[in-house]
Amino acid sequence: MKRYDTIIVGGGAAGFFAAINIAEMDPNHSVAILERGKTGLQKVKISGGGRCNVTHAEFIPSDLVLNYPRGEKELLGPFHQFMTGDTIEWFEKRGITLKVEDDGRMFPTTDSSQTIIDCFLHEADSHGVDVFYNHALRALKKEGAEWLLQTTQEDFIAKQVVITTGSNPKIWKLMNTLGHTIVDPVPSLFTFDIIDDRITSIPGVVAKDVEVKVLGTELWSEGPLLITHVGMSAPAILKLSAFGALELAKLNYNFDIEINFIRVSYQDCLDQLKAFKLLMAKKTVWASSQYDLPKRLWQQLLLAASILKDTRWADLTKSQTESFAKQLTQARFEVTGKSTFKEEFVTAGGIDLKEVNFKRFESKLSKDLYFAGEILNIDAVTGGFNFQNAWTGAYIVAKTITSSL
Repeated sequence: MKRYDTIIVGGGAAGFFAAINIAEMDPNHSVAILERGKTGLQKVKISGGGRCNVTHAEFIPSDLVLNYPRGEKELLGPFHQFMTGDTIEWFEKRGITLKVEDDGRMFPTTDSSQTIIDCFLHEADSHGVDVFYNHALRALKKEGAEWLLQTTQEDFIAKQVVITTGSNPKIWKLMNTLGHTIVDPVPSLFTFDIIDDRITSIPGVVAKDVEVKVLGTELWSEGPLLITHVGMSAPAILKLSAFGALELAKLNYNFDIEINFIRVSYQDCLDQLKAFKLLMAKKTVWASSQYDLPKRLWQQLLLAASILKDTRWADLTKSQTESFAKQLTQARFEVTGKSTFKEEFVTAGGIDLKEVNFKRFESKLSKDLYFAGEILNIDAVTGGFNFQNAWTGAYIVAKTITSSL
């Protein structure tokens, strides 16, 4: 039976980050990582399309927490301890420079997630962190002041246990046996499936700034919208999926949305279209896209308003003008399901946040049991925010464990 001061169950981004920091803060502290698979850090590998969206260039804690549908209140204090700037500095000290893209996402300058993986593996090895692969946790129980961990391969003893398994139903079930409440998981980051003549022929088209509402609810969002081969995606949709995760699950992912493609009111749009009729009377509406809308989207909305290819502005009827204004500002689409966003599966759900001390990321029910990452009922919109939650929680866990010895 192997014995360690601290055992990290699950590895992954949060697990490696916690282990490395513990070993660095106290070189005499023995640390091991138990990975259930034959390799680790697979979620890091696929994140950001294989580039690893490490964090987001938001440096004010009160603004950063607004990107967390679940965890906003709980993360405010922790982000004052360790957040974006600290993450950047942590990686820079290890020779990894991050770059900021136009939308605020931050990636390694190599544009490769392997850079982050290699960093973690090197740091873990150089700090004496033992990593055990193919060691899935089967049982966890307290024996006196220590923890007994039974895995598929062998048993371990540890003073402290850190759970960083992400959204793992088997681990949630184990935590439930220790008295923790598990909030049922539902998908939190997904695209909308939509079959509609207005968009089926134009996958890849991006409307830069739209407003989307889920009809019959208070849910809405704004931002870029991407038309895909199965429906719609990009921040305007993904924010809705995150903040509306619970409500949309109750609707069984069948609902109607209303899109304002130009972010002006119906009446203002109608007045502007009337002005265009005078200004561009002899031009065809088809060839005169306005509002910075992609031409292919503009033309599909024209067809939906029964405006044909050779129609001139001067020839638009009152009903055509009104119909087109509605297509631009109040376009309705039926959502018939959801699809996973790329390969990044994020869930709402996990350990109830009321049962965690967020000054230490420690269980309120079991001493020396810690959590970091998506094992908790915390999730964020896309853009590097889920990783920042992982780094912050893992760092505070490491600091807590090493300072309490």
